[in-house]
Amino acid sequence: MFQSIKRVFILILLSWSCSSNNTTETSTNTDNTPSINNQNTISSIEFIDEFVIPNQEINGVPIGGFSGIDYQNGKWYIICDTSTPPIRFYEADIIYDKDAFQNVEITKMIEIKDVSGNPMTPGIVDPEAIRYDPISNTFVYTSEGSINNDVDPALIEISTQGDQVRSFTLPDNFKANTTNDTSGPRHNGVLEGLSLRFDSKGYWVSFELPLIQDGPEPTTTDTESPVRITSFNKTTGIAERQFAYELDPVAREAALGTTFEVNGLVEILEYENNKFLALERSFASGYIDGGNNVKIYKVDATNATNTLSIETLNSANYTKATKTLLFDFETIRSNLTNTTVDNLEGITFGPTLKDGSKTLVLISDNNFNSFYPQLNQLIVFKVIP
Repeated sequence: MFQSIKRVFILILLSWSCSSNNTTETSTNTDNTPSINNQNTISSIEFIDEFVIPNQEINGVPIGGFSGIDYQNGKWYIICDTSTPPIRFYEADIIYDKDAFQNVEITKMIEIKDVSGNPMTPGIVDPEAIRYDPISNTFVYTSEGSINNDVDPALIEISTQGDQVRSFTLPDNFKANTTNDTSGPRHNGVLEGLSLRFDSKGYWVSFELPLIQDGPEPTTTDTESPVRITSFNKTTGIAERQFAYELDPVAREAALGTTFEVNGLVEILEYENNKFLALERSFASGYIDGGNNVKIYKVDATNATNTLSIETLNSANYTKATKTLLFDFETIRSNLTNTTVDNLEGITFGPTLKDGSKTLVLISDNNFNSFYPQLNQLIVFKVIP
């Protein structure tokens, strides 16, 4: 949701290993990517381990801002949340077994260029999520833009070398609107989430906060605060379906004389036709544990209304997607570093364990510690069918 500064053009290596005589089951990056079609039954998830990538500087440039993560073909991809060049994503090696992380290495940096093949102009994009498409051998990523500065959000396809392939056509109500305060997207509340479509024919993107005309930002009091989740056809590049997802209230009030509170949808992952995992993150300032309350929901949009043509949801008659709580991170807070559930906003299926179990991995954006000390936090779960 927030962005930070500076970039680095060199190899980054962060590693941590267990002893060489470890004989437990291990998932490795040489495994084939688990088929999305095998992920269509999820009854629960079980915590395996946490790993914190240490804060480091390379040539005076801080590392962090891990806003989105994806796993395909034995490789991990992590996008960096920044609006200052070089805009970039990383390749990584992340290895774990049924008990713990075994190794984490950021192995390569790829700079994302503009349509002319040049470094991005500062402030033009604010990357939030990334997915690798194995059919086209390209990546797609979302950008929040900068609504206050009249910079539109974007869904952009790039090559494996970071060159821009195309930009998708957004509905008009996705675009920055600085002429009035009664409609349009909210600053820092736009295209935060991204998923490949289960049928491989396109991509889903999700807003973090409601459009102004759709409802208020969540508060600690329950409100009608729906966000739009939209499907884009990869052939036409145009939005073809959309549904509404209702946000939870903010989990707790701001403390210690501070006032900032927010809850938003920070990532999505379609695991069956019209069925998703949704990552919701509530934040309240003034807490030594970081102030985040994070939940994963199972979402079913099978019977949800297509809201593409609905101008405002605030007074409309429509059916929202249903949501069922899958996991509350409060249940593992005591197992995490400094009892901190950090700024989690990336989620992906990982490789299978040797017993055939699927895995789910989340990553946090440390905001380059711009506000207070935060963690580059990785958390892995075992998926229970």
